[in-house]
Amino acid sequence: MILIEKKQEFYQALMDKNTDYEGVFFVGVKTTGVFCRPTCPAKKPKLENCEFFKTAQEALLASFRPCKRCRPLSHPSQVSPLIQTLIEAVEENPSKRWKESDFNELLVDSSTARRQFKKRFGMTFVEYARARRMGLAFKQIRDGEAVIEAQLNTGYESSSGFRDAFSKIMGAAPTKLNKYYHMLMLKAAWIDTPLGLMIAISDEEALYLLEFVDRRGLEREIEKLRIKTKAQIIPDSTPPLLSIEAELNAYFKGTLTEFKTPLHLLGSSFQKLVWKELISIPYGQTRSYAEQAKFLGKQTAYRAVANANGANQLAIVIPCHRIINSNGDLGGYGGGIARKKWLIDHEKQHKATRY
Repeated sequence: MILIEKKQEFYQALMDKNTDYEGVFFVGVKTTGVFCRPTCPAKKPKLENCEFFKTAQEALLASFRPCKRCRPLSHPSQVSPLIQTLIEAVEENPSKRWKESDFNELLVDSSTARRQFKKRFGMTFVEYARARRMGLAFKQIRDGEAVIEAQLNTGYESSSGFRDAFSKIMGAAPTKLNKYYHMLMLKAAWIDTPLGLMIAISDEEALYLLEFVDRRGLEREIEKLRIKTKAQIIPDSTPPLLSIEAELNAYFKGTLTEFKTPLHLLGSSFQKLVWKELISIPYGQTRSYAEQAKFLGKQTAYRAVANANGANQLAIVIPCHRIINSNGDLGGYGGGIARKKWLIDHEKQHKATRY
């Protein structure tokens, strides 16, 4: 999330084509759907048509595509021909899921592509392609209900790539959803947070999923959710989605320590037991996996407890980020170690100011 004062600063840098801001931010232009570097030579957009991002991945996940003029990701003087080739290949088919055979067709070594992308952009090529695909699939969430309704009515005639991406992630193209009127309908919403974009999924009564959009394996999580519930997922708003967005805003401001949004837990009896114990960990405190197992009366089952933590689909609300290693190391976290550290520090800081 870019602060208002930073938006003004970044916009001025964009107007001035200030080279000092290269690598500091990217700008997404709502009217064109592209994202650019600060020094892009194209005509400058109005401030209200700009969205600023700290990373290219954030811009991709927000559905923007790389500008062909300033080439924010594949400028010839900054990246290798391999990176240029792969970025161009993604733009030819943004909804494509890359396999080893696709690299072979381009005479590209997949491990080399992974290393070069990781070094240049801080994400692997597969993560780049996935971010581009996810951005397309969630574009209608980002654009709002009116656009969703218009797209449904027109049958996506001009957006086959989006239909494909939506279908792969949500399980059915939006134009086909009317055939599933007898099935459970879950609703999805896009939530912006200081730690990155999140997706929330609920029915009319409770929250089923809350995850960072760039979490590895998110598509598999959504697929499992659809299978377990025998539901279809469409972008829309519900009371639980409005509730969790408001609560997350308060949490990140440091004014909320306990979530009240109703939850629908999908898991085994053991997993539900573990998740409920996680919720009982006080705000601003941490426990080790061994301590968590002890609290559950399962002292020898700490590995099973750790696996249940990893199966949690409600990030932050079910605070698996409060579980660390016995030696004080942070341990794993589906949303990434940097986010886990931030969340722990955030809670400790605001706990100290409250008491």
